[in-house]
Amino acid sequence: MPTALALSPHLDDAAFSCGGTLAQLANGGWTVVMVTLLTATVPDPGGFALACQLDKGLGPEVDYMALRRDEDRAAAAALGLPPPVHVALREAPHRGYASAPELFAGTRPDDPLADDLGPVLARLMAEAAPDLLLAPQGVGGHVDHVQLVRALRALAPSCPVLWWRDFPYTVRHPDPKEPFRETFAALAPVTVRLSPEDEAAKHAACAAYASQIGFQFGGPAGLAERLNAEAAREHFRLAGTLPDGLHLA
Repeated sequence: MPTALALSPHLDDAAFSCGGTLAQLANGGWTVVMVTLLTATVPDPGGFALACQLDKGLGPEVDYMALRRDEDRAAAAALGLPPPVHVALREAPHRGYASAPELFAGTRPDDPLADDLGPVLARLMAEAAPDLLLAPQGVGGHVDHVQLVRALRALAPSCPVLWWRDFPYTVRHPDPKEPFRETFAALAPVTVRLSPEDEAAKHAACAAYASQIGFQFGGPAGLAERLNAEAAREHFRLAGTLPDGLHLA
């Protein structure tokens, strides 16, 4: 039974960007391991980190990351996957990034995330022995996504990698920031066609991130509109040879 390993920076990225593909693989008999890397609870957050939950209507007494880990488990179940693996690394607001613009303005020179991710990714690869990796391209330029791309490229995995287009950053601007545009332009484009069942599973998984839907999409109707506009397609760049088991457009 082949194994796919999906490496999600945040508690929603994999479902938003390639949830339908993950559901399709699982339905096709693959073992699908979804890993979310930046899930650490930081006690008594302040400043921008606290603002990131207050602006979603969650008071300072709420363990925001625990709530989001529960959402991630619900999303994985909607995709037909086992519970996700949660790695306790810290999101950018807990690593010195002090405002929303700073999240997209380039990585801080004192940000250790790429170095911290290296041994974590090596361990995950050794444990899962994947036949296929799925990971973000860093579209949008969020520093957490960028650092994951750097760490994974430095690891140079030997198995094929489907690098996903980071949704919803792909639809927020007609020409979104792409720090690795030239790197990924050299790889073959791949579009996965989702069945109605795959698409329904993706919609359900994305809706499971209830704390994020209002902020990201304006509510459930906005989420449905954005997903429907994707026309049951998910887009990637491929490093290596694509294994059998996916329906290509």
